[in-house]
Amino acid sequence: MSELKRTPLREFHAMHGARLVDFAGWEMPVQYRSILEEHKAVRRAAGLFDVSHMGEVDVLGVDAGSFLNSLVTNDVAKLFPGRVLYSPMCYPSGGVVDDLLVYMRGPENYFLCINAGNVDKDLAWIREQAKKFNVTINDRSADYGLLAVQGPRAAEIVQSLTGAKLGLVKYYHFTEGTVAGFHCLISRTGYTGEDGFELYVAVGEVVALAEALLAAGAPMGLELAGLGARDSLRLEAGFPLYGHEITQDISPLTAGLGWTVKLDKGADFVGREALLSERKGPAASKVVFFKTGDRRIVRAETPVLAADGAVVGRVLSGTLSPILNEAIGSALVATAAVSQPLAVDIRGAKMNLQLVKPPFVALKKPSS
Repeated sequence: MSELKRTPLREFHAMHGARLVDFAGWEMPVQYRSILEEHKAVRRAAGLFDVSHMGEVDVLGVDAGSFLNSLVTNDVAKLFPGRVLYSPMCYPSGGVVDDLLVYMRGPENYFLCINAGNVDKDLAWIREQAKKFNVTINDRSADYGLLAVQGPRAAEIVQSLTGAKLGLVKYYHFTEGTVAGFHCLISRTGYTGEDGFELYVAVGEVVALAEALLAAGAPMGLELAGLGARDSLRLEAGFPLYGHEITQDISPLTAGLGWTVKLDKGADFVGREALLSERKGPAASKVVFFKTGDRRIVRAETPVLAADGAVVGRVLSGTLSPILNEAIGSALVATAAVSQPLAVDIRGAKMNLQLVKPPFVALKKPSS
């Protein structure tokens, strides 16, 4: 087995009692105190997450904008400096290579944030697609630490450490400035459904920044939070996770991310023809979200059953919602079966699925 990669905060996590696990080849904190309590802290006040394992890529040059518009499904042409765009990046088949964030710093200067487990694959794909364009692709993953402060008091906590006017930074926008004396790209984004910021900082400064945020935020209810709470929070918000709700075989349209697929944006992009055909449909399957009224977690790959017991799908993600106090999840289900009663079998007991349009709980984000 290869040695696990570590973020610069590995010893910080150990010092604070984190339980460390293998996540996408990285040794990461799954929890500190408890997933349940960390989840509730984020919904109640704020949580501090280490997401330094994520990948960062600069896309530079005169063709940077047109190249990215040919690479991703969403419309990069609508960006302006200071704006962030969420988008899938697809194969010609319409399946997903990855989902990512596109930051526009300037007309020839873009910055991508990509998933940790996909960095090598994504970079190879991006560089292959870039060969026809006048662009430079730089892997910056080793240069950045990344911290996320998420929750209703996140803005108050970060504002206490910066002179940047965070009230002017709308949802899915960013600015650059100092936080606790360290230069950061300050992004009003996150993966919890709550308001919050993701702070990109030089790798050598991320430990000191984490300590400053924890010290400033603790009196306001900030708690350290691990990947366990990050997953339950994102599922409660209805956000997709690569490898679960979106994969090489599950397109953004199947996943319910049609709002990110701009077939008429005036630029061809990888996967457009396949997605155009799928939109003309009907698609064979679709991703749905469910709750159960029961605390027993429905694990990924559990078969989804129709009323007659026929298998009509499979569970993609499942967890216990600490806010609803019941099991929630997502499933890939045959489109023809979605309007029918659905159930799963949990150790011999039938459990009915109640389909829900996420988010599962009321969330308040700033205006975009």
